[in-house]
Amino acid sequence: MDEQRIQSIVDSVLRELGEKNPAPGRIMQVEPGAVKPAAEATSGAVDTQAGAGLEDLGLEKFIRWNGIRAAVNESINNDMIGQTRARVCQGRAGPRPRTISLLRFVADHSRSKDTVVKEVPADWLAEHDLWEVQSKITDKSEYLTRPDLGRQLSDEARKTITERCKKAPQVQVVISDGLSTDAITHNLDEIIPPLLKGLKNAGFDVGTPFFLRYGRVKAQDEIGQLLQAQANLLLIGERPGLGQSESLSCYCVYAPTEKTVESDRMVIANIHQGGTPPVEAAAVIVDLAGKMLEQKASGLNLKR
Repeated sequence: MDEQRIQSIVDSVLRELGEKNPAPGRIMQVEPGAVKPAAEATSGAVDTQAGAGLEDLGLEKFIRWNGIRAAVNESINNDMIGQTRARVCQGRAGPRPRTISLLRFVADHSRSKDTVVKEVPADWLAEHDLWEVQSKITDKSEYLTRPDLGRQLSDEARKTITERCKKAPQVQVVISDGLSTDAITHNLDEIIPPLLKGLKNAGFDVGTPFFLRYGRVKAQDEIGQLLQAQANLLLIGERPGLGQSESLSCYCVYAPTEKTVESDRMVIANIHQGGTPPVEAAAVIVDLAGKMLEQKASGLNLKR
């Protein structure tokens, strides 16, 4: 479609909207390298010149963006923005959100959806010296629609775990993708080494760590019962929030059986650089494992 045809369509739409004499316009084509950086986000202004574009909306200055113009006391809003990553002081354009606010929302939503459907690469696991087994789920689509199957190990998984894992350890560590691939790939390097070292330094007999693909939390009960492990620790990706796709959780349960219920379980959640740092979380988990082994209990039965 040529430029003249496009312009005639634009003029027609403007007339239908009530514009009697639309000013003649010119269709702009963006050439490679013609995109200009946006104006500083903190100013609330965006370069609207032809060919201009937005910077990466994942940058900190957009996350901490102040969209309220002509505030009575701007420092109060800036202070509020500095204390939370929630979407505060976004401003509005009439009844609608500001452009940057809307685009950030869409970008964050896309990021959250992406981490749910992505897979932890097999070669990444190999690089981290982790072998894997699988639940009764066959693919990611089934994982999202059949949580019941994600709570059960496949026959092959049961066989592999029995053959390759240490029997009756005091502490068994399992890693699973859960609902966030980013949670595993972003945090594992920082939490597994201090966690395993901390458990061993505390004098605990630690089992063989492995990766469970398409796992749900309840699967740790079957693993613990299969290996006769005492303290069972499951590191699993959390359901992502908007703009936060790498949050990890550690579910802890003592001597699980098929009768284990959720009140028997404890969780350390929000493990990532913007929440509980992985190294700090590792120390907390080691301490909790010690209490579980000492009192032979977890969940509501554990006296802290």
